Amino acid sequence: MLSLSQASIESRDASMNLSTPPLDFEIIYPDGDGQPMTESDPTRDYLIYGVEALNIYFQHRPDVYVSGNLFLYYKQGVPDAVVSPDVFVVFGVEKKKRRSYKVWEEGGKVPSFVLEVTSKTTQEKDETEKPRKYRDLGVLEYFQYDPTGDYLQPPLKGSRLIDGVYQPILSNYQPDGTVSFYSEVLGLELRLIDGDLRFYNPQTGKPLLTYAETERARQQAEQARRDAAPRLLSMGLSAEQVAEALGLSVEEVEGMRSGE
Repeated sequence: MLSLSQASIESRDASMNLSTPPLDFEIIYPDGDGQPMTESDPTRDYLIYGVEALNIYFQHRPDVYVSGNLFLYYKQGVPDAVVSPDVFVVFGVEKKKRRSYKVWEEGGKVPSFVLEVTSKTTQEKDETEKPRKYRDLGVLEYFQYDPTGDYLQPPLKGSRLIDGVYQPILSNYQPDGTVSFYSEVLGLELRLIDGDLRFYNPQTGKPLLTYAETERARQQAEQARRDAAPRLLSMGLSAEQVAEALGLSVEEVEGMRSGE
């Protein structure tokens, strides 16, 4: 899936100095800052969308961890060496729930992809402080998205780490005029459609969905199949033929014939 060589990623991880000698006293790494999460509706919505959509996309990869708005500690013994990406993806680590992510406990693995949803309160950090941290950590791709279009121009942009420097990822235009950026790390496109960010699978041409959107799509497909069964029966197809065509059981089709 990754067009970037795994060897370069492993070399990057191995070269990072992320730990210090064992300490004689316990260091506390907080799971939170004690403050409530205060985000605008658009910021929160796209944070949730990014995490859920990517989690579903990588659900069959036990070595891919997707998270967001989570404390990521990158230097052992230094609790202040922390960053909290809105959405991030780590390859080569166990898929499991974490209260925080400590790089030295994960074999030195750092995120390969980070997305920050920019707002008025985060714009300066997203543009200056965080890119420096992500560059030093070796984050291969860093994307920024401004859902309101007030703080970033253009509202979606991406950078790829090349020879230790972030270089802009060039945008493409789809036939319908939407702006698209290709993530080599994820193997996905990030598209801006009427100002809305969506991840797209270039193999299927379809957008990635949240859990709620996936369930709605399943229910709609199920209803469409059930609506089609009576029509096919009225055309003279047998219950067995309809069941095979729609992926239903013969009993279900017979029940539709009798109005149950």
